Amino acid sequence: MKISYECGPCFLRQAREAMDLSTDDEDLKMELMNDIFNFLAVNFKKGTNSNKTGSHMHNLIKQKTGCFDPYIEQKKLGNELALKYLPIAQEILRENDSLENRVKIAIVGNILDFGAFQLSDDIEVLIKNALNKDLAIKDIESFEESLKKHDKVLYLVDNTGEIVFDKLLLSEIKKYDLDITIAVKSYPILNDACMVDAIDAGLDEFGEIVEIGAGTVGYVDSEISEEFREIFEDHEFIISKGMGNYEGLTEIDLSDKDIYFLLCSKCTTISKDIGVNLQDMLLFKK
Repeated sequence: MKISYECGPCFLRQAREAMDLSTDDEDLKMELMNDIFNFLAVNFKKGTNSNKTGSHMHNLIKQKTGCFDPYIEQKKLGNELALKYLPIAQEILRENDSLENRVKIAIVGNILDFGAFQLSDDIEVLIKNALNKDLAIKDIESFEESLKKHDKVLYLVDNTGEIVFDKLLLSEIKKYDLDITIAVKSYPILNDACMVDAIDAGLDEFGEIVEIGAGTVGYVDSEISEEFREIFEDHEFIISKGMGNYEGLTEIDLSDKDIYFLLCSKCTTISKDIGVNLQDMLLFKK
């Protein structure tokens, strides 16, 4: 997906957050912000790829600060909080264990920012409120047909914390007798899930976990490894979690894929691109 003017403030917000997590050196932060201003001055223009731009910015911060996993504590906290509140979702499934509810729970994980301490007391309310909402786009019947039709699926995960809730959907997918391949980032970027995060969350119980060969914001086709490209091309059925993967995958030809996006639309640019409202929960086939 291409950037809009609204992406500018978001890039700067992310840069500040990453710098604050990476270093206490105020002079270095000043130098870095100047570098980022210069980079954006040249590259922030119509037609620019949003994921590539964000990835370059975060890599610049890593290289200059020497901190290659700024969000490590937030990622640990994300999984811990998600595991703490997983029983709430499980209780809801005991009352109504439908495929749609499991999809909703997987998307609820995408809604919550588990790295934000102030959310911890409200997580139960947020989960229940979200599960009471209808999916704004609900291709659930088509999704179930694909689960029945295919013998394997590639599941692109998003963030830590969120991946704990993915387990409830993955366990349902297993009932359709599909071989599941779960794709994670190879290197830390933001609070995206890497191999160790996925294993700690127990995703290896549901299928083989593979790395995409890159540590990019979302999916960037030019950065993935040849090994993962073979895996990607070998799968007709793909489930993609989160906005970053949506942004990247819509940049490439998916005409030969049976691909579904599960996400909460948390920014205006993506909402406009899809044609939905902010905070809408979505399961749609592209």
